[in-house]
Amino acid sequence: MPKKNGGDPCAFLKDPEVQKVTTSFTNDLMGRLNFKPPVCDVFAGPATALKNDPQYEFHIHPAAKEALPHIIGNPVQRVTGIETPDRDLANNYKKQRNIGIVFSGGPAPGGHNVIAGLFDAMKKANPENRLFGFILGPEGILESDIVELKQDLIDAHRNLGGFSMIKTGRTKIDSKAKMALARENCKQLNLDAVVIVGGDDSNTNAAFLAQELFNDGIQVLGVPKTIDGDIQVKDNNGEILCAVSFGFHSAARAFATNISNLCSDCSSDVKYWHICKVMGRVASHLALEVALQVHPNMCLIGEEMADYIDMERIKKANAAGTTDYTAFGMTLRHLSRVICNAIARRAEVGKNYGVIVIPEGILEFINEIQVFIIKLNTIIAEYNQTHDTNFHSDFVTLDEKLDYLRRLARFSREDKKFFIWNTRDDDLFNDIPAFFQEGLLTERDSHGNFQFSQVETEKVVLGMVKDYLKIRQEQGRYKIGIQPEWFQKTLKKEGLDPDYYGPVLFKNYRTKDPFLQAKDSLISIKTLNQELVKEAAIGKNDDIPPVIQRVFLATVPKFKTQVHFYGYDGRGTDPTWFDCTYTYNLGQTVFSLVANHATGQMAAIKNLEKEFSDWEPIGIPIAPLMHLEERTGKLALVLERTVVDIDSPAFHVVRAMRGKWLAAEPGHDEYRRPGPIRFTGSGTDIKPLTLALNNLGRK
Repeated sequence: MPKKNGGDPCAFLKDPEVQKVTTSFTNDLMGRLNFKPPVCDVFAGPATALKNDPQYEFHIHPAAKEALPHIIGNPVQRVTGIETPDRDLANNYKKQRNIGIVFSGGPAPGGHNVIAGLFDAMKKANPENRLFGFILGPEGILESDIVELKQDLIDAHRNLGGFSMIKTGRTKIDSKAKMALARENCKQLNLDAVVIVGGDDSNTNAAFLAQELFNDGIQVLGVPKTIDGDIQVKDNNGEILCAVSFGFHSAARAFATNISNLCSDCSSDVKYWHICKVMGRVASHLALEVALQVHPNMCLIGEEMADYIDMERIKKANAAGTTDYTAFGMTLRHLSRVICNAIARRAEVGKNYGVIVIPEGILEFINEIQVFIIKLNTIIAEYNQTHDTNFHSDFVTLDEKLDYLRRLARFSREDKKFFIWNTRDDDLFNDIPAFFQEGLLTERDSHGNFQFSQVETEKVVLGMVKDYLKIRQEQGRYKIGIQPEWFQKTLKKEGLDPDYYGPVLFKNYRTKDPFLQAKDSLISIKTLNQELVKEAAIGKNDDIPPVIQRVFLATVPKFKTQVHFYGYDGRGTDPTWFDCTYTYNLGQTVFSLVANHATGQMAAIKNLEKEFSDWEPIGIPIAPLMHLEERTGKLALVLERTVVDIDSPAFHVVRAMRGKWLAAEPGHDEYRRPGPIRFTGSGTDIKPLTLALNNLGRK
């Protein structure tokens, strides 16, 4: 029982000091709720207008032109400020409007500020304007489930992460029936405009909904949201119109803070390799940004691996007068060797620990995996068609399936016309861990597709890495370097001469190398005993001196790993100053587009990579950004996603710094401490480092 207040628990809980300690309204929360993001100059006046900017052109896909005729001709529109609007413009701008807004897909930091920016802009134009939020994503549109968003509710969520104000969902409005229902509900709600905040699929939905509602006079606008950072827009000339989607910077900073803590941990405990998988199935933008923020010992970028060319294979093929198509794209075997070599190099200088950052979708960039999927899909489909049965029913166990593939490989050697599954395919497939083989050979979905998202990426990579490290260890090529001072001190303490035993144990004892390397032949206690006997350091029947055994064991590495996945924590983090300000201005941009009768446009801020004073609110036409892509077994029009540009300045920096970050040499590691997320003060990150470097590289 608390002694204060006479031991009365109720009185204790009511004590102001106790309430201050236990309140949910922390200083950080109150600071965020009261923070007012700056607005672009164009929003300072009483009204805005749109100016068409015909200088920006796009490659328009014929399918988009056919499917979206009402909005395919939309131009890029710049928002301009109007200090003294004429009567017609003022009356139109201040017209009373009902606007609906919906979050679609996974949360991203800053979404609440899109709502806040839109709300503030529309109330400034006309206090009678009303804003409605669809509950639980697009399903709210189909169910006509809405809530009016008023001042108190919005003020309680300003500058905060998550989508908790109106929730979100992944329902797609992707059929004629759903589209008709959405149209009817929007008309019944008397909406003037609908705003869809989401990723590539959601903005695709926005384009089709804009087409559907065009003749009803209901505007539809999109807002680019995804922590993956793969919504980026350039015109035909490479001019950047949207450098990154909102939420990317905050998620990357959240991941970087946690991974930085692991860097501190591993360099303190010196026994773990931390494998950090970060979100990004289609593109590696998050992995790249995290690498710049943290300086991990290794960072794998999927797009680089897809672009890899094995020059050794090409030379061999040229010498033989043939073409080796397998030389293009990194294999799983090669990837495991690259990682193992880095681990072994650090171990040589006493660093049997480290941090590796990998993107969630790394295996999708491995050419052989894609080839395996295509070939296995073909093999399974042909088997089912030829035998009028089911491959998975006839070959139940993994061994049975592998045996069938081996027979196909044997047939390819005997029948030169049969190339679906050859000996090299079989060899590479047998390098893959059994659980992944089983995954690749599981039953396909109803469309015959392999469900790649179910693969445990890090487990596949680590399985091969561990296998190869074991081989290297058996070959004596994976050892921990020993400091000469420690060796000298340890042997002298036990009364043994280090200069006598040193040449017996180490291959570089007489050199000035900062770390002693055990002989390759010393791979076990048995081989240690043999070496000592051979060098006459002990007799044939003598025991190994305990201190010598201790020194030997210190050279034997144990590859211990801790695996971490960074995704949902970044989606839900509070936004950085960049995302707070970016999204608030996106909300203001949305209202400018609505008030000036735009539809089928995506609100964006140009010049995000520059100083805030250079930011330019614009509307980007969604339809010209779409292309045909395979989705659920068929081609569909979707917004094209952007992968990492390996020719960008930001990537060149990472490539150039890899050796330094690996730190496979004596001395300290090069880890960077980004610190916690700040949205105010001198320590604030103004923009993503990838944007900053790309901007500097173009000057």
